Amino acid sequence: MMVAGSFGLQQFSNLRYQYSKKQPVTPEEMKKYGVNMKKRAEVTLETEYDKVKSIDIDNWSNKRGPRPWEEEPAKSLTAKQ
Repeated sequence: MMVAGSFGLQQFSNLRYQYSKKQPVTPEEMKKYGVNMKKRAEVTLETEYDKVKSIDIDNWSNKRGPRPWEEEPAKSLTAKQ
């Protein structure tokens, strides 16, 4: 048991150091893949809090998503009505 635990910890340690040496992605690289990144000054905790604060959480309706085993969700909705 102790020997197996040692080998397991070794594998996790290798993963930790293997992926910790990765460099962050630059905005130029992301544009190459079609992702538009916002500037760091645009996204702050205060701006995101203001967005969430403006959302009306008292008036909402539950929307059911499609299930993989359902063929046509539109027919099942009309059958209930």
